Amino acid sequence: SIDAALPGQVNSLSGNIRSRLLVFSYSDRDPGRYYIYDTQKRSLAEQLTIRPEIVQERMAETRMIRYEARDKMRIPAYLTKPPGVATNKPPLVVLVHGGPYFVRDFWGFNPEVQFLASRGYAVLQPQFRGSGGFGDRLFRAGWKVWGLSMQDDLTDGIQYLAQQGVIDASRVCIMGASYGGYAALIGLAKDPDLYRCGIDMAGVSDIRLMYSIGWSDFADSLWADFGMKELIGDPEILAAQFAATSPIEQARKIKAPVLLAYATDDYRVPIAHGEKMRDALKAAGKSFEWHTFSGEGHGLMLSANRFSFYRLVESFLATNLNAIP
Repeated sequence: SIDAALPGQVNSLSGNIRSRLLVFSYSDRDPGRYYIYDTQKRSLAEQLTIRPEIVQERMAETRMIRYEARDKMRIPAYLTKPPGVATNKPPLVVLVHGGPYFVRDFWGFNPEVQFLASRGYAVLQPQFRGSGGFGDRLFRAGWKVWGLSMQDDLTDGIQYLAQQGVIDASRVCIMGASYGGYAALIGLAKDPDLYRCGIDMAGVSDIRLMYSIGWSDFADSLWADFGMKELIGDPEILAAQFAATSPIEQARKIKAPVLLAYATDDYRVPIAHGEKMRDALKAAGKSFEWHTFSGEGHGLMLSANRFSFYRLVESFLATNLNAIP
């Protein structure tokens, strides 16, 4: 009854089936609304709207897709195309989630995705191997392959969209935070001709630093002693691999401009990651922007800093993606 009354929405129910239910209803273009459903009267009454200023008709549609990676593994992803864009081939932002393990993106209203789409960019959110929620095979395929097949999944997603004629493959930017920041950095080095720019927020700049920086919030923990070695790899056994997949070590291969943003009080990915990447880019003569946010941790919590960061992103993307080569 509720799905019939609220079509095209995800409707989550809680309460007493014999009296009244609380309904939370949301979609890719609707941040969500709360209703009370009276099961005796079969009546549905709206109680609260989240972000009532959002006009659904102006928001972009997000749909789930699947594509084949080069080894034939099926990769789930979310694709959002900008609303009301005249061209059929908009520029693309590959938005890489953090984690990377046990983490995934979800279908629903995503403010960051809607922001990018509102500026005219298509957004691809690949659920690359190692992501959670899509089965054990996809999850385990991401063990010990940072910068390798995990990265290839992103590249293969871009190539799939290009082959489908969905995007302008000559105007692609890679963006992410935490692990997503690492993926942005190593992607620029591994596939330097694929990207016009990269945006790294609080990204790991060298896997080895995760094991050696003693003031991170997971130093001397069971995760560092056992979990990291099992999922990411042993830094002694995989020393050569870690060097080959280190954005710092591979900075000389980067061609596209990079936006680096780090917080001064981040204990998950300490600012040393960003400073070392900044210095490596500078030494290699690369184009980059360096921005820091005081008093923030692993993620921007203060509204003023969020506005500042996304204004930087907006300007950076406009400069590097909007010009047609």
